[in-house]
Amino acid sequence: MRSFFLKEIQQTNSEVLNQADVEPVLLTEESQKSYVIMSVENYEKLMDKLALLEDLILGQQAQAALSNSKMVGTEKFMAELKRLAALDNDSL
Repeated sequence: MRSFFLKEIQQTNSEVLNQADVEPVLLTEESQKSYVIMSVENYEKLMDKLALLEDLILGQQAQAALSNSKMVGTEKFMAELKRLAALDNDSL
C-alpha cells in the first residue's frame, strides 16, 4: 500500500487520487496512520467480501450449533411424554 503525508494530498491530490484508483492509499500525519483513500469500486468490493465472510461465519456457527445440539427429536420427545404420562397414570 502506498503512503502519503496529509500535506502532500493538498499539493499532489491528483497523483494520490490516481493511485487510489489502483489500490488503497494510506495518509499519514506525523508518522501516524490517519486515513485510507480508495476508489468507490474497491470499497464496494471490500464491503461485499466482508459481508460474504460474515455470512460464511454465521453459517458455520449455525451448523456447529446444530451439530452440537442435544435436542431430542419430535418423535422421541412425544414417545417420552407418553411414557411419563403412563407412569404418572400408574401411580394414581
